Amino acid sequence: MAKPDPLASKPFSYATRRDGSILISYRSAPVTILRGRSAERFTTRVAGADEAGLQELMARATGAFKHGNERDGKRSAKS
Repeated sequence: MAKPDPLASKPFSYATRRDGSILISYRSAPVTILRGRSAERFTTRVAGADEAGLQELMARATGAFKHGNERDGKRSAKS
């Protein structure tokens, strides 16, 4: 059975600030800010990306955020 695509719901968004930095948010919560060279590279890559590619770029830019191996708050029973 195939896993559902977590980026299909378009959870990431970004905003360019006056100072040239870029704020990346996940479900409306700020996650990271790109400044300087990182912001320039991101802007260049975003220019040619489709919506799915844009979501992937923002996910990558957040770094170690949401690997998929986070615990859901429940302890698993050991056998």
